[in-house]
Amino acid sequence: MQKNFLSVVDLFAGCGGFGLGLEEAGFTPIYVNELNDDARSTYLVNRRQRYEHFRVDLDETRWLNPFSSSDARKMTRKSYLDDLEARFKSTFDISQGEIDLIVGGPPCQGFSGIGHRRSYAVDKYDVPSNHLFKDMASIVRHLQPRAFVFENVRGLLTSRWTPDGESGEIWRAVKRAFARIGNYRLASQLVHAKDYGVAQNRPRVMLVGIREDIGGSATRANEVDFIDDTAVGLGFIPRASGGAPDLIDLLGDLVDPSHFNGGRTDVYPTAALTDAQIALRTNLEGKVSKAGDPVTDHEYSKHSDHVREKFQAMINQEHYVGTKKFAQRLLPATWGRNGPVITATSLPDDYVHFKQPRTLTVREWARLQGFPDWYEFRGKRTTGGIRRAGNPLEGIHFRELPKYTQIGNAVPVPLAREIGKNLAGILRRDR
Repeated sequence: MQKNFLSVVDLFAGCGGFGLGLEEAGFTPIYVNELNDDARSTYLVNRRQRYEHFRVDLDETRWLNPFSSSDARKMTRKSYLDDLEARFKSTFDISQGEIDLIVGGPPCQGFSGIGHRRSYAVDKYDVPSNHLFKDMASIVRHLQPRAFVFENVRGLLTSRWTPDGESGEIWRAVKRAFARIGNYRLASQLVHAKDYGVAQNRPRVMLVGIREDIGGSATRANEVDFIDDTAVGLGFIPRASGGAPDLIDLLGDLVDPSHFNGGRTDVYPTAALTDAQIALRTNLEGKVSKAGDPVTDHEYSKHSDHVREKFQAMINQEHYVGTKKFAQRLLPATWGRNGPVITATSLPDDYVHFKQPRTLTVREWARLQGFPDWYEFRGKRTTGGIRRAGNPLEGIHFRELPKYTQIGNAVPVPLAREIGKNLAGILRRDR
């Protein structure tokens, strides 16, 4: 492979939302790290035909997962990274310091208010995944990319290791870990996905590091309190562009009048009618799916009669008596003056469809995150309880990642694309 491309190493990649947006911005993924088998399979199955180096058996991908397999655990971190560096040299002719970008979003359940509440009460310091930002910093230090992006949930800004700790102490620890690398200028920003063409509010924390030979004087560890909300001003993150579509424009072509409770729709009910629908129905060959063409992952949950009655009452804006649980929110067909107010989580039953008495399908959930309809998702459709949340109190930290959870955990594709286009401009100017 020639070196006339922008390379990206995708850590904690999940099902590939950040990666897909970066690819649309001109980056080529040269390495993926994802521990969960289903999420990793989703990532790889959508790239095997486009990237020769990802044409591996989905069961033979241990080398794609630093520190996760039994073989990797026997290696020291340095020996593993040395091996990784050798792979880059032999496969892509890329040496240390020549990788363009490393991105990563370490698991955030311990920092998210919703995730932590659903994961039992335990000190964040005692959850192993809450320390993975240190592993990402170690990889950045060793590989010396020209730039990196660490992303996470807004709750990280105020999280504390213990109930008696100081608000924001974890965020300060994250910034110090990256500042101690020593030769990167750092800037951070709290961004909202709705400002970058996403049909969600979805606030995310972005910490961007650009190597000092490109971005200017490096940030010292004692300066970490002075880099918040600076990434847009420095040009590391693009300014808001707007463009969040209304849900009727995003999902309207998937509304099947003949759908039934617990069933599925296997073909597009109508033609694409809006720019958003046309873009999402365009495959990798540039063909737009027509009415009657196959559509995947458009399967409906089976709701009880009283739940469907409640959902219909919500759609009709009627009062409903019959259950004490009324936690779901009705999705609006069109946003108000302030734009999207929702954030897709790992739970598909958080929201009710704006027109039909049901929750959203996997395909609709994926569109909220900007995934095109050709994108496949591997694994179970959904799961619950201990399998999804784990139980840190009993040392159970493994979490299943069914399709809804993979999608809910992802960085929205349009947000990633805009960040990628901005960074691509910076990195290309320096070449």
